[in-house]
Parts: sequence; structure tokens; C-alpha cells
Amino acid sequence: MSRSRAFSVAFSGAVIVVLVGCSTGGADADANARAPSPPSTATEPTTTPAEPSRDSPSPTPPPSKPSTRVQTASLTIPEIGLKDLRVVPYEGTTDDWPGTRIQNEGVAASPYGSRGGLGPGDVGNYLVTAHRLSAGGPLRELPSLDEGDTVTVTAGGTVYEYEITDTRSTSFRSERSLAEQRAAVPGHPGRQPTEAMITISTCATPEDNAAGNFWRDDKGNPEHRIDKIGVLTSTTPATT
Repeated sequence: MSRSRAFSVAFSGAVIVVLVGCSTGGADADANARAPSPPSTATEPTTTPAEPSRDSPSPTPPPSKPSTRVQTASLTIPEIGLKDLRVVPYEGTTDDWPGTRIQNEGVAASPYGSRGGLGPGDVGNYLVTAHRLSAGGPLRELPSLDEGDTVTVTAGGTVYEYEITDTRSTSFRSERSLAEQRAAVPGHPGRQPTEAMITISTCATPEDNAAGNFWRDDKGNPEHRIDKIGVLTSTTPATT
């Protein structure tokens, strides 16, 4: 039970009433008041790692290597005595006007673009064309290449070695035949390539003439071309 007492004190003409409260078990109450508080169970706040400043500069990516399809290359075919024939890339198709003009300079031409062709070492069909009789006839002996012979292309500080695996004939009078020559997998338009290949092409003028076929297009090309197909077997750094 609680009890309270009221005291009246007169101070400067005012009456102040003081209430004093008591509770039962006073000794226990005093002990409880003096007892230490139980330890806090609150966990320490965790510190979140500071996020990197958004003003910090991003790492500079390494410079990308230029595509080999736009780099001038050189072609070497030991079996026919050809060494370091310059191969000039251009956007177009095999033996079109830009390609023919390049070949007329006595060098090889390598078309690339949406209608076929890419760079050496790339997965697909690397196309190289050059004259057989005119402009010095750099590919005069190309038809004599056999399966297993090697050709090398040097571009961008790398030597790409290909092994000849097949021989094809292309007709300039057949869209289907031209599509087969320019296909990513030579001879198979629409097939997805899985390896790097090369097609080296030159005219079949002596063969066409011997067969009585004297047809020529507006650039002087005969109907047929002889194509040597190769598969990439190795890549090595070029030595200086």
C-alpha cells in the first residue's frame, strides 16, 4: 500500500505543497536503485566500406589491334619460287575493277567486305588474286601446286602458314560458281566457317584457249579461274 504525506510551508506569503511518495519494500527499492544496469545487448554498428569515388578515372583499355584485313601483306610460295609478293587489301569482290587495277600493277589483290573476304588468320576465307600472264605473271606457276604444299602470308608482324588442301575451278559466267569461290567456306555458300582458310586465284587463260573457249569479260578476264584452297596450320611472329 502507498502512503503520502502533505506538508505546507509558508514562504513569502505563498504556500508550497510538497508531496513525498513512499512505496512498500523501501530497502529493496534502494538496492535496486544502486544495482548496476545490465550490459547492453545492442550490436555494434557495422562499417560499410566506402564506395569508390565516381570521380576516379576508369582503367584505360589496351589499344585494339588493327584488323589484318586492311593491312598490306606479303605472299610467299616456295614451291613455285614466289617470295614476298605484295598483297593489297581493298573493299570489293574478286577481280572487280578495283581489284583488277591493283593486279595490273604486278601485285596481288585481296578483297574484303559483305560479299566475301577477310584478313589472313581470320576464321573464314582469305581471298588473294593475281595475274598469271600479264603484269609480270606473278602466279604463272600456281596451277602446279599440290595438296600438302605450303604458302605463307605475313601481315601485322605475324606469319600465317597455310597448307594446300584442294583445287577448284571458278566460272565467271556462273553466279553460283562465284558464290562458291567467295564463300566463307570455299565451295559451300552459307556454311558456317570453323577454321581459317585461304583461296589463291589466278586466270585459266591457257586452259580456256586450249579448249577453244575465248570468252572474255569487260576486264579481259577469261571465263575460268584456277583456285588453290588452303587451311591455316600455324602462326608465328615475323622476324625482322
